[in-house]
Amino acid sequence: MKAINKPVVKKDAYALLSGKPVYCDDLALKDCLIISLLRSPHAHAKIIDIDTRAASRIPGVVAIYTYKDVADSRFTLAGQSYPEPSPYDRKILDEVVRYVGDEVAIVVGEDERCVEKAKKLIKVQYEVLPAVLDFTKAIDHEVVVHAEDNYRTLCEIGNDRMRNICAKGESLVGDIEKELQNCDVVLTRTYHTKANAQAMMETFRSFAYIDTYDRLNIVSSTQVPFHVRRMVSNALEIPKSKIRVVKPRIGGGFGAKQTGCCEIFAAFVTWKLKRPSKIVYSRQETFQASNSRHEMQLTVTIGASKQGDIYAIDLHTLSNTGAYGEHGPTTVNLSGHKSLPIYNHVKASRFTYDVVYTNTMQAGAYRGYGATQGIYAIESAVNELADTLQMDPCELRLKNMVQEDEVLTQYYNEYLNSCALDRCLKKAMDMIGWKEKSLSRDMGDKVRGLGVALAMQGSGIANVDVGSVSIRLQDDGFYTLLIGASDMGTGCDTILAQIAAECLECDVDQVVTQGVDTDSSPYDTGSYASSTTYVTGMAVVKACAQLKQKMIAEAAVLYGIKEEHITFDGEHIISLEDDIKVSLKQFAYRCAAGGKGMMLSGESSHVSPTSPPPFMAGIAEVDVDKMTGEISLVDYVAVVDCGTVINTNLARVQAEGGIAQGIGMALYEDVTYTPQGKMKNISFLQHKIPTRLDVGTIRVDFESSYENNGPFGAKSIGEVVINTPAPAIASAVAHATGFQVRTLPITAEKILLRQDED
Repeated sequence: MKAINKPVVKKDAYALLSGKPVYCDDLALKDCLIISLLRSPHAHAKIIDIDTRAASRIPGVVAIYTYKDVADSRFTLAGQSYPEPSPYDRKILDEVVRYVGDEVAIVVGEDERCVEKAKKLIKVQYEVLPAVLDFTKAIDHEVVVHAEDNYRTLCEIGNDRMRNICAKGESLVGDIEKELQNCDVVLTRTYHTKANAQAMMETFRSFAYIDTYDRLNIVSSTQVPFHVRRMVSNALEIPKSKIRVVKPRIGGGFGAKQTGCCEIFAAFVTWKLKRPSKIVYSRQETFQASNSRHEMQLTVTIGASKQGDIYAIDLHTLSNTGAYGEHGPTTVNLSGHKSLPIYNHVKASRFTYDVVYTNTMQAGAYRGYGATQGIYAIESAVNELADTLQMDPCELRLKNMVQEDEVLTQYYNEYLNSCALDRCLKKAMDMIGWKEKSLSRDMGDKVRGLGVALAMQGSGIANVDVGSVSIRLQDDGFYTLLIGASDMGTGCDTILAQIAAECLECDVDQVVTQGVDTDSSPYDTGSYASSTTYVTGMAVVKACAQLKQKMIAEAAVLYGIKEEHITFDGEHIISLEDDIKVSLKQFAYRCAAGGKGMMLSGESSHVSPTSPPPFMAGIAEVDVDKMTGEISLVDYVAVVDCGTVINTNLARVQAEGGIAQGIGMALYEDVTYTPQGKMKNISFLQHKIPTRLDVGTIRVDFESSYENNGPFGAKSIGEVVINTPAPAIASAVAHATGFQVRTLPITAEKILLRQDED
């Protein structure tokens, strides 16, 4: 292969290195009105009165909008395919505010100074209501977060909003009670993960303007341009045909930008005033008033024989969706359906869940999308089982892990076509010298511990995610590839060009990738669920095959020869029987020559009936200071099975970055609230994420498998890589200290005080 499995440099690398204006705010029109949002200081309150008269008199203030000025329609900001499983439970502005940071008023002015001054002069009279802040007490709480009459759901999700239940469900395989009774060892453990922030470098931002044809144009840093178009249409009650969404370069997303955020406000202001407007969230707003990972409490019961055969696993997940239900009904599913199948040989398994509303900031999508929390719980329980059985945790896994050619009963009964998980674990063991080390070693002032974890994810959403592309032969013999998928820094513009180049047997530089514009790009559900390489990549393969066939058919017409005589080697149209050899450039010019030819293109969409899991094994080696409890990561090795690696550089960076984020979840990030419901972690001073100096040595390798349903055998890699650090580090710390921390993050205080819950 010429273009696949190669370290091709990202197409936008030099533009970024040279500091060219490529991001949303760089491109905003110079005469944009500035939007700022007045936010609620209360976790739960009803607005009795808003006095904007003094604020409106500030020079430069153009407009101030309240709940009285917006449509009564409810919608969801979840970036999901229609009909969205997430409830329609929010308005642009509402009379009831449901968390500290909820929007109260939209202030619009000529510059930032005047709008910030005006916000301070708005007088709001609230009826402060009781709030539910503890998600473990939300079900049947006296406070009902969503009691409004026009609340609605489009799908059956087990919703019971008057009990604060956003979603509820169960998945059962076998007789769980019977199998647990037959086990020699049964452990029940409860684990708690926090509402981690995605912490992407570029905060939320959008600008909007009205074009010559009176259409609303929105430019936004988003992972889901086509879904944003639907959100705006629903919120403003205007047809999609009047809305265009453009995605420029994104400065990171990690799932945060799969949820709509500020686009609604820029769209509303510009549609009302017919003037360009923009909104840029501060870092504090991004922490306090956007979305986060779902906080979860996961209870695992696991049963096994004395010999280490795992017979039964029972998992219950309680998930906190916060004030609104974006992604609540779907993230929770992954906590079970992408953790339990790792141990597919069990005789019985049960997965139950409840997703609850509280008066805290809404949760959304974050890399791993619920699987991260579920894998932390299941893998931690397996590690505790190994310690109880006094078995090597790697040997316990090798004895019980899923294998190729199995049907995954807790993963929608999918057939596992490709799996190198056993080889991943064995390679990781070799990389860290597992067999030469003990699980705990006294190093003098410190104790060193080892811990291991496995992970799986998915590749797109089967029978839901759509990837579409159009590829065109241009008149100089190069190609333009129009995609609807959003490159959010992952390099999909480059990866999809590599796939096209391999199909068309040309250099990657001959393929020009066009970014997303909902007016001209083919429809794509967006960049999430680890779908782009696998789903959109297959659309590229199909479109290129179509274009290649059209080129051969057109060559037959232009040169008066039979199609079956023609071959295309990427550089020439060749017919040995007819003694014809025409360069691609000559052929392209001939196609573009008016009546003598035609412009050629290939268009295709792809929906996969399967979502093949990538797999990963991770091993952590940590030191714990005996006196202070300080934890330092010494070494982390990871081996990933993502099928065929398309771009070796980008795959490695994806893995290293995901592991670093997982380390942050394990050791640093601790979102907490005051008794009044105010988030304490509203800057990087309070919300700690690891720097390069904190993550120790991260070593990544790959173990190849071949996925028949993916482009050139590829599966996804974007999300699986975040899933192993938390359980592996937790087990390593437990081996070093003899104390298992089950509430993340794992801190020195918890170790020294032998105190798990805060």
